[in-house]
Amino acid sequence: MSKIQRAILSVTDKTGLVEFARKLAVLGVELISTGGTAKLLRDSGVSVKDISELTGFPEMLDGRVKTLHPKVHGGILHRRENPLHRTAVAEHGIQPIDMVVVNLYAFEKTASKPGVHFEELIENIDIGGPSMIRSAAKNFQDVAVVTSPADYAAIAEEMAKSGGELSAATKWKLAQKAFATTAAYDSAIASTLERVSANGRFEFHPQDGFPQNLRLSFNKVMDLRYGENPHQKAAMYSDGSGTGVANGRQLQGKELSYNNIVDLQAAWDLAQEFDEPVCAIIKHTNPCGTATGKTLAEAYKKALECDPVSAFGGVIGVNRTIDGEAAEEMAKLFLEVIAAPGFDEAAKAKFAAKKNLRLVEISHAPQKWVLKNVSGGILAQDADVRPLQESDLKVVTQRPPSAEEKRALLFAWKICKHVKSNAILYARDGQSVGVGAGQMSRVDSCKIGAMKAVLPLKGTVAASDAFFPFPDGVEEIARAGATAIIQPGGSVRDQEVIEAADRLGLAMIFTGVRHFRH
Repeated sequence: MSKIQRAILSVTDKTGLVEFARKLAVLGVELISTGGTAKLLRDSGVSVKDISELTGFPEMLDGRVKTLHPKVHGGILHRRENPLHRTAVAEHGIQPIDMVVVNLYAFEKTASKPGVHFEELIENIDIGGPSMIRSAAKNFQDVAVVTSPADYAAIAEEMAKSGGELSAATKWKLAQKAFATTAAYDSAIASTLERVSANGRFEFHPQDGFPQNLRLSFNKVMDLRYGENPHQKAAMYSDGSGTGVANGRQLQGKELSYNNIVDLQAAWDLAQEFDEPVCAIIKHTNPCGTATGKTLAEAYKKALECDPVSAFGGVIGVNRTIDGEAAEEMAKLFLEVIAAPGFDEAAKAKFAAKKNLRLVEISHAPQKWVLKNVSGGILAQDADVRPLQESDLKVVTQRPPSAEEKRALLFAWKICKHVKSNAILYARDGQSVGVGAGQMSRVDSCKIGAMKAVLPLKGTVAASDAFFPFPDGVEEIARAGATAIIQPGGSVRDQEVIEAADRLGLAMIFTGVRHFRH
């Protein structure tokens, strides 16, 4: 190990930089910096040398050229144990650079801006940053490369304990992260620019289609105890966005399991379907109870009524901050996980007694794609986020639904989308009543949904995720006591199905939208 004596700092994300620079300065490290980073450090009272003082050449071309210089890359890349390298840098007055602290222009953030111009996109492709990172990572035996503010504290602590040195193991770990950083950055650029078209002038269309080459980059958040079953290994990875389930903040409870996380996603997705306060109770990715209410406490109690037996050991998702009243009710039941946008202090205090209950705060992020592994490759599709429009609704029976039935049908439709196919859901306005999930025949789902109902089925409505291939499903729903049905339509036997509904006095709406969930 050798002492770190000189460092270049040039970052876009300036989180924690000033404090880190101060710690380096205390250890006697000479700090060299560029542009806005140098200004921040000076304004914060940290002594820093401009990059132009090192290179003897001014920053130019609007900052495009500042670190692309032999005195920078020679200082980074020369091998300290190689006499020829040492002689070469000495001849040209090149000073060793022992640490590179760099993070990159926010290309992906720029690319995600609505209406971003092609010129702005191109200007946010970092050149000097990746070059310095790769140079430092290649020469990791002699140079520490720091690409994440999350590593500042540990690096400063190790240097303070060792008199300004970093171990070979630390440098290698930092180099591995650095190469992953530049790989992900280049991948993001390539994937984005594949969707740029030229029609006389360049235009950027971030919403267009799927890329020809799908490049995925995720960072491991945690190793899990096991996967769906104890003999399977598992881990969770993050896209780094800070939003969504993978980036949720666990406030208390045991570590999350693979199955917890899968159910957590199902609960969160369903809760986001509604504007009014809603509670979704999930068991093995299926909603065993879902309800809306004036308050979360009311919504939870109504959701629990649907299937209190299955709710035991379930996962809850809500779309409001959980308050003390809701927590009081939820704490009465054994639950695995509760996902919410937030928990107020009264709720946290109430749940604190349940040490194993996992509380997870999630920032909402609309899911764009759904990916599924297949042998030898991967399937990609748009997320199923197709909301119904009034123009989608087509009454096909002699009797139209009443206003109350229509509200209940639209409520049921939102939930049915989240039930495994073949899916049938019985509901009233604001409350699910019976769930028939994942059966090989639709009529069996109709029967099981009715069989699972604890609340009375008379006067309920039913939603079906896909068309009825035969009239028997409609007949089973009528036998259960439901009075109206919402379904996509599109069967070659639609007319027979409609005639059965008319004969039984049911109202039926076709949506033209299917919601298979396999």
